Formats: sequence, structure tokens, C-alpha cells
Amino acid sequence: MSLSHNCPCTEQCPMQHAMDMIGGKWKLSILCSLSVDGKVRYNDLKRKIGGISNTMLAKSLRELEEHGLVKRSEYMEVPIRVEYEVTDKTKELFPILMQLAQWAGKS
Repeated sequence: MSLSHNCPCTEQCPMQHAMDMIGGKWKLSILCSLSVDGKVRYNDLKRKIGGISNTMLAKSLRELEEHGLVKRSEYMEVPIRVEYEVTDKTKELFPILMQLAQWAGKS
């Protein structure tokens, strides 16, 4: 395996890609809420994440969905019901995030 695959200084750095996927003010809060609560409707999620605007929530959910971290399910009811949940990819990520939290708690 070459260093270019492991080095955080390369152009196509996997670490930078990971941080782009989950970085930002709201994405971790969204993922944590969905992980704890399971399937959640948009307005319930907005209430649980205090201070987030509709624009930021919609943008963050769309980006998380594009990266395969959140699944959006739309049900053709009146009114239309939309639910969000984490994917298996996010479930794989959570032990890593928990280790990061434990590391941060030591300082």
C-alpha cells in the first residue's frame, strides 16, 4: 500500500473526504438524533435539533443523503409523509465517532 492512500496531505485524502461528509455545524447532531430515535419525520427532527433553520436542515439532510449516510423515505399520503433514518454506512461510522468522543473527553 502506498503512502498516498494513508497520507492526510495528499489531494485525495480519505480523511478530508470523511470530514467533508460529516463536517459542519449540524451534521453530527442530525446523525446522532437519527441514530438514537430511528426513523424521524422532518418536523420532529427540526424540533429535536434546536436552533437549526429549515434551510440548513434541508441542505444538511440532502448532503448526508448524497453521501449515503441518511436514507429518505417518502410516503404518498395526504399530506405526504417523509421520514429520515441512518444507513448501515452511518452505523459503521458510530463506533469511530464514539472513540473520537472518548479521546476528546480525556483532554
